[in-house]
Amino acid sequence: MSHIIHRNLDHSPIIAVSGQGCYLKDRHGKEYLDACGGAAVSCLGHGHQDVLKAMHAQIDQLAYAHTGFFSTDVTEALAEQLVKTAPKQLNKVYFVSGGSEAMETALKLARQYFVEIGQTERTIFIGRSQSYHGNTLGALSVGGNEWRKKQFLPLLMNVERVSECNEYRGKHENETLEQYTMRLLHEFEEKILQVGAHKIIAFCAETVVGATSGAVPPTPNYLKGIRQICDRYGILYIADEVMCGMGRTGTLHAFEQDDVVPDIVTIAKGLGGGYQPIGAVLVQDFMIEAIQKGSGSFQHGHTYICHPTAAAAALAVQQVIYRDDLLNRVKVKGQYLREQLKTKLSSLEHVGDIRGRGLFLGVEIVQNKASKTAFPAEKNINKKIKAACFHRGLMVYPMGGTIDGQQGDHILIAPPFIITDADLDFLVSTLYDVIQQVTQTAYLEDK
Repeated sequence: MSHIIHRNLDHSPIIAVSGQGCYLKDRHGKEYLDACGGAAVSCLGHGHQDVLKAMHAQIDQLAYAHTGFFSTDVTEALAEQLVKTAPKQLNKVYFVSGGSEAMETALKLARQYFVEIGQTERTIFIGRSQSYHGNTLGALSVGGNEWRKKQFLPLLMNVERVSECNEYRGKHENETLEQYTMRLLHEFEEKILQVGAHKIIAFCAETVVGATSGAVPPTPNYLKGIRQICDRYGILYIADEVMCGMGRTGTLHAFEQDDVVPDIVTIAKGLGGGYQPIGAVLVQDFMIEAIQKGSGSFQHGHTYICHPTAAAAALAVQQVIYRDDLLNRVKVKGQYLREQLKTKLSSLEHVGDIRGRGLFLGVEIVQNKASKTAFPAEKNINKKIKAACFHRGLMVYPMGGTIDGQQGDHILIAPPFIITDADLDFLVSTLYDVIQQVTQTAYLEDK
């Protein structure tokens, strides 16, 4: 009996004993293709020798130093690397231990900025429905994942909310894509005017929505429009790229493909590739300059910020990505995967949509393709697909509540950047068989 509080209290997961490349192995010797990178984390796969070597060297030299006393060469080098590869406006970096910490940091930094410049009446954030920003209380508040929030609602701060940007679910039949985008932008501006622009701190959004909706990209010019409206009313724009960033979509930062630069960007999963817990916040200069001229320090901190061993792992991961031209590989392999999914899965009766960017793709499962009606939530379609795939040696990231937090099912696919065509073929063929099996069984049960 395990003493760990596992995700499912009814049973303990099987023990993983090793990992190499795109595969994990359990204690019985069975191998699993990690086609979701855990949770879009393992961008270089498992057991990468360059990363392990960098970690060993750093541990031998200095494993940990508290930032109340020291900085370290490796954290300074990682910050320099991230600034060098980011848009020039994003010139400051704050290191944390993961995505939720990064979002908490971003929210507090945004609030302190306005306090420092004398706009203390700004206390409200705007988030979107069907979004996820982390599981700590602040991050949970700005997210729109109702299932994750429900029992904690009395503890959460009030956040204003606008519609998600989801062409498959949101665009009306009689609308063009441009009209749909303009409708969302009009709604956003109306929300600002309703609340009062002078009260709003920031707008928070995942560039490509991850776990909650399944790799949903923004429509063309949506984020450019958001950026322009935020600038018009002096509101900050926080881009959550914890899951979709750091090369996952084919550019280092997903927002690069939308021709915008946020005021604050949160990153984590692909930053360290799972080799150590690490996240970061990239910040535009003007915010840090205001704090420096005001109180002189950011009123925030954690014990393990700027952890040298984590920084060494992340620096090695980022160096490998550039050395091996993996951003281009993500584009090429992502295109191949998308084509294979559309060719093989689109014909399935219960596959409603295939979407995403790069090696960050989602497959939405529906009961009725024409009406886009979801299977009843109690069917647990996404969980059954996960279990059946796992039984066949394939790891995918499923989620329910795709439509409104209760109804809908999707599968998220986010394999390591090093994945081969043969592995992608196995992924697609296994998904085809499993989706067909699970959905047909569920469909026939209702007949």
